Amino acid sequence: MSVLCFYAQRGASSTRISSWLMQPLVLLFVLSVARGQVRYSIPEEMTKGSLVGNIVQDLGLDVKRLKSGRARIFTEDSREYIGLNVDKGTLVVKERIDREELCAQVSPCSLHFQIILENPMELHRIDVEILDINDHAPVFTRKEINFQISELAVPGARFSLDSAHDPDVGLNTLQKYTLIPTDYFSLKEKSRSDGTKYVEMVLQSPLDRERDEELRLTLTAFDGGNPQQSGTVKISVTVIDANDNSPAFSQSVYRVSLAENAAIGTVVLTVSATDKDKGSNGEVTYAFSQSSGKDVDLFRIDENTGEICVNSLLDYEKSKQYELDLEAMDKGGLTDNSKVLIELTDINDNAPVISVISFSSPVPEDSTPDTVIAMLNIKDIDSGKNGQFKSFVNTDLPFRIKSSSSNFFTLVTDQILDRERMSEYNITVTAIDEGSPSFSTNKTLTLKISDVNDNAPVFQRQSYTAYVMENNSPGVSVLSVKAHDKDSGNNARISYFLEDTIVNGVSASTFISVNAESGEILAVRSFDYEQTKEFIIRVKAQDGGSPPLSSNVSVKIMIQDQNDNAPQVLYPVQSGASVVAEIVPRSADVGYLVTKVVAVDVDSGQNAWLSYKLQKATDRALFEVGLQNGEIRTVCQVTDKDAVKQRLTIVVEDNGQPSRSATVNVNVAVADSFPEVLSEFTDFAHDKDYNDNLTFYLVLALAVVSFLFIVSIIAILSVKCYRWRRERMFYKSGANLPVIPYYPPLYADVGVTGTLQHVYNYEVCRTTDSRKSDLKYGRPCSESIISLDSSGTQTLTHAQREKLNNDVSVDEQKPPNADWRFTQNQRPGPSGAAATPEVAVGTGPWPNPPTEAEQLQALMAAANEVSEATNTLGPGTMGLSTRYNPQFTLQHVPDYRQNVYIPGSTATLTSNQQQPQQALSPQQAAIAAAAAQPEPPKAAQTPASKKKSTKKEKK
Repeated sequence: MSVLCFYAQRGASSTRISSWLMQPLVLLFVLSVARGQVRYSIPEEMTKGSLVGNIVQDLGLDVKRLKSGRARIFTEDSREYIGLNVDKGTLVVKERIDREELCAQVSPCSLHFQIILENPMELHRIDVEILDINDHAPVFTRKEINFQISELAVPGARFSLDSAHDPDVGLNTLQKYTLIPTDYFSLKEKSRSDGTKYVEMVLQSPLDRERDEELRLTLTAFDGGNPQQSGTVKISVTVIDANDNSPAFSQSVYRVSLAENAAIGTVVLTVSATDKDKGSNGEVTYAFSQSSGKDVDLFRIDENTGEICVNSLLDYEKSKQYELDLEAMDKGGLTDNSKVLIELTDINDNAPVISVISFSSPVPEDSTPDTVIAMLNIKDIDSGKNGQFKSFVNTDLPFRIKSSSSNFFTLVTDQILDRERMSEYNITVTAIDEGSPSFSTNKTLTLKISDVNDNAPVFQRQSYTAYVMENNSPGVSVLSVKAHDKDSGNNARISYFLEDTIVNGVSASTFISVNAESGEILAVRSFDYEQTKEFIIRVKAQDGGSPPLSSNVSVKIMIQDQNDNAPQVLYPVQSGASVVAEIVPRSADVGYLVTKVVAVDVDSGQNAWLSYKLQKATDRALFEVGLQNGEIRTVCQVTDKDAVKQRLTIVVEDNGQPSRSATVNVNVAVADSFPEVLSEFTDFAHDKDYNDNLTFYLVLALAVVSFLFIVSIIAILSVKCYRWRRERMFYKSGANLPVIPYYPPLYADVGVTGTLQHVYNYEVCRTTDSRKSDLKYGRPCSESIISLDSSGTQTLTHAQREKLNNDVSVDEQKPPNADWRFTQNQRPGPSGAAATPEVAVGTGPWPNPPTEAEQLQALMAAANEVSEATNTLGPGTMGLSTRYNPQFTLQHVPDYRQNVYIPGSTATLTSNQQQPQQALSPQQAAIAAAAAQPEPPKAAQTPASKKKSTKKEKK
């Protein structure tokens, strides 16, 4: 499709832009596909709604196409300055357009946007150029420009001026500057690289301050617009005077007198200097010269006014006069010098100074008067009367000051000191000068008084009384005594001691002990009120000083009674040997006094108040007892029906807590004659004895039964243990016990008439394994000793030893004689208890084979006999040991059968005198013949043997 693209320029309706309306329109026809471009030119500042161009005509469109295509404007900026009127097909001004705001100095200035049509899609670009109008005048940034130019400035000097600003472009912008008047200055215009112009003010002729101190100029800027606009700025030129005069002081030397106590900031004096120049050249500043030294630190001077003030504290004692050098300077640097002399006058501004050279603290309280406490130095640096002073201490203190030399003083004691009254003194030494006004100085010394042991301990009370209940526990606290010692330290450390006094014939320390540290009094033992009701002890309090001081105090200890004693009946007397009875005639009336029970209680107070009560009576309706007096009286008339024997049980009870009581039996006979009473109370005594015996036998029977029960338990446990040990013993031995052969009894006697010709001692050492048991036997010292151990030492002759060794090696054990045996009643132990037939000869050593228990019993009996026989050996007898083994029999030892005791057997062994003894072998006969000697006397019986004999007799 063909799109019309043309350029049109429109002007505003105002007269300022009327010339634009006459410009010709240029139409260009360009072939394009779906795109058209139109460019318009309009001046800035057009009113809203002003026509920009007819887009329908310029693009060759109609209004319907605009409506059907929903024509709209699209701009890249958010702000739309141009609007589209779809109904008319024109572009109008939508917002105010300011070219300077929109494009600033950029030229040309254009607006770019697109008109979009739909169905089919069409895009038309529109460019609107904004033309500048002269709507801004040149403007200076400052209202007034000030210059200060010295009158010595030479002609040709340049001074830059501010440039004016015009935001318009082209001819409408800034074009030229003018300056009036031009008597002293002219303008010179210059251009920058960007084309902007600036001006400089050039001095044409010298300035004269005395003729014109100030010049007023006007700078004007013009643009090239139509109509032309301009802007102006004021220029003020101040002529600076040249410095051709120096300052001058009014005096060459200033003198002043000043008190030394002048406060900081006090004005000493004011100096002045003048300068004939004007302005800065006539302004003078004041300062101290550097040649013044350190004194300038004490004063300060105002650089503008010349006023001199005190800057620091002055001291007459350090410097009496000050000399200051002054300097006056104008702004041009010209100066003048002068001098100030300041003389100080002394005033009383220094108080006396107290210095402690030495000080002794603490001081013992027993120090004598005039004891030196401290040495002082007191001085006042003022002069004249201001430097004179006097010193003293408080009059209420036991101290004074003594002058020893110039400005040196000593502080001494004036009285005797007492630490207990005052342990520390704050001594204030005062020194006051004679100036006006006077100054004083105080120095406080804290003096401590050391303690001397001059005070004995004092108890809090003159005496103490303590109460303690009887039957107390040993160690119970009775009382605490306290003593106070006014001294301090070890001198006040108090220890308490019990003085050794006698209480009831013994030392007081057996009753009471005192804690040395706390003064606590403790009971050493339990007290008995009935023995000791009170006692007095003395406690001593002793301090730890050297020498120590002490004091005593008496302590009275009162024992308080407890109800720990039961009443004791004094009458009637209770005796088991006889019966005492009170006789009441049958004719006794009511209230008849039978008797009176008299009882006492060793306790005291309420614990000893006794009351009597009838506990039990044969006939309770016949008698009564007085509650307080214990009198037994009849309650009713005695009749013949009443029993002769009356027994009353009276309870005597005290009033303690808990109460204790005693009972008494009172026998009363209701009869008129003594024989009747006697016959009745004889039976009464028998009954009493019978009851007492019955109680005793019952208690005895209970004890016996308990004892038998315990013995039975022990016996059962012993049997169990014995059987267990026996099983263990036979299990370890690995064989039966050795068989003890039985020999016919030859029990003629023990000693010289039996088969043994001598007495031998045997010692058995047994273990649980019988194979390892030892047997030791001895003979009298005159006989040889036979060794039964093959490894033992033999004391026989050489021939006998050879025979014995040969016989032992070849002989064997021979069976016992078959004719000698036990009868049925003589068999020991359980094996002989039953009637069994006789055992044939040669079947064993016993008629019946013995049980293991019987064999063990027989062996133990033999060991006991050997042990007893050992005690009969005389000095020098040696014993050799042997081992039991299966080859050992009693054939190898002397015959001791007459001494064998078989435990557990009740049979009495009888000897067969007609039965011949078993024939001995020749070797045995030789040994027996060699060993045959008279038997020594029988040894005395020992207590052990006596005891065992007694046991045998009992069994």
